[in-house]
Amino acid sequence: MTTRHRYAPALAALAVGSALLAPLAGQDGPRLNRVIEQIERGEAAFTGEHWQFIDMEHGPYLLDRLQDRLADLKPDGEARPEQTPLVRIPMEGGEPVRFAVKQVLDMGAFGVVFPRVETREQAGLAVQAMRYPPQRGEARPEPEGLRGWGPGRAARYWGLAVPDYVARADVWPLDPQGELLALIMIESEFGVHNVDEIVSVPGVGALFIGPADLAMSLGVGPPGAEHVPETEAAIQKVLQACLDADVVCGIADSRTRAEQRIAEGFQILLAF
Repeated sequence: MTTRHRYAPALAALAVGSALLAPLAGQDGPRLNRVIEQIERGEAAFTGEHWQFIDMEHGPYLLDRLQDRLADLKPDGEARPEQTPLVRIPMEGGEPVRFAVKQVLDMGAFGVVFPRVETREQAGLAVQAMRYPPQRGEARPEPEGLRGWGPGRAARYWGLAVPDYVARADVWPLDPQGELLALIMIESEFGVHNVDEIVSVPGVGALFIGPADLAMSLGVGPPGAEHVPETEAAIQKVLQACLDADVVCGIADSRTRAEQRIAEGFQILLAF
């Protein structure tokens, strides 16, 4: 059992959820995050089947709309969302991200997609924004968390008492019991250049390739249905860095290439 975040017993008074959700209350309960569940089974995770991509970068950054989307994914009486909600925030790696990360996580999201991350430092700040500050006896204190305290709404969405939510609201696989995913998007030439440093950041759950922006960054856009050789070479470089570091790799790509991408080693697919 993880030693993260052992808070005062008084927090138990904030316990929420019905008896249907009780089996999820312990650290030894089943996975809440279906993407992590698929990966631990050695299988790929697909949008529309295992996870839902909620885009607040190119779509409007409206928290009431996010709240509605999250509610739609978790019908009454369900112990976990039918599809795990992963939210892409509008801020790119070089911009302040903490306030947006805090808001989407406090609403119950199970992961954050960080656009256009280009350096190890930016990836580290992304992970820090998702973690609570380390507590006494912390087994994995680095990168040191910066997330502010306000877990009540997220705990209700996850169907957990607050102390149980906080124990599981950490980044996987750094914390094996964690249910949060930090997905770091590589979608620029500079990001590809620094990929070996980025992939080495503790707490990164997956690198996720955005081929369209990557093609534009490489000067071989606008992107079409097929990747030009320069884009594909960059995709393969990122994938190889993930395979070498034993880090999950994801990609947004055509459904016609899904089987190819799985065979290559991709485990998270946003298929269109």
